Amino acid sequence: MMLEEGAPFQLINYDLIISPSPTTDHQTISFRLALIIGTFLEKKNDNGYVASAPCDVKFDDGNVLQPDLLYIREERKAEIVKERIVGAPDLVAEILSPSNAYYDLRQKKDIYEKYGVKEYIIIDPVLMNADLYALKDGAYYLHQRAEKTELLNSVILPGLSFDMNKLFR
Repeated sequence: MMLEEGAPFQLINYDLIISPSPTTDHQTISFRLALIIGTFLEKKNDNGYVASAPCDVKFDDGNVLQPDLLYIREERKAEIVKERIVGAPDLVAEILSPSNAYYDLRQKKDIYEKYGVKEYIIIDPVLMNADLYALKDGAYYLHQRAEKTELLNSVILPGLSFDMNKLFR
């Protein structure tokens, strides 16, 4: 918390991890995903909280992560949205890059699962697909893998179904 605002650091299992600036492909996909989700929420009059990185999410003293995108249901906003988010978002999306794939696929996934993030989407710009993990009985299961030409269907946001082509065009 003593680092300068916007610093590209995450605390993962008490290790301070620095990330290089995201690639332009990463940022384009992140922007498109935020637009898709934001437009959906606006049409549904959903006043949940949506944020893009960098935005600290404190799970415990040893784990302060910066997901690429997160969503918190309206009824939980007051409980966990403070100066920083304290607690598990309902949905987290991570976009893989060579510098972060290990953390996103292993360590961060384990933390999200442990603390109860209900939906975890991992987007792979190289393979042009996404894996959507849903939490059931405290453990993640692969709910859906969507390829570039398919639709990805959210569990947490019923009715949110988006064309993967819109992320990778």
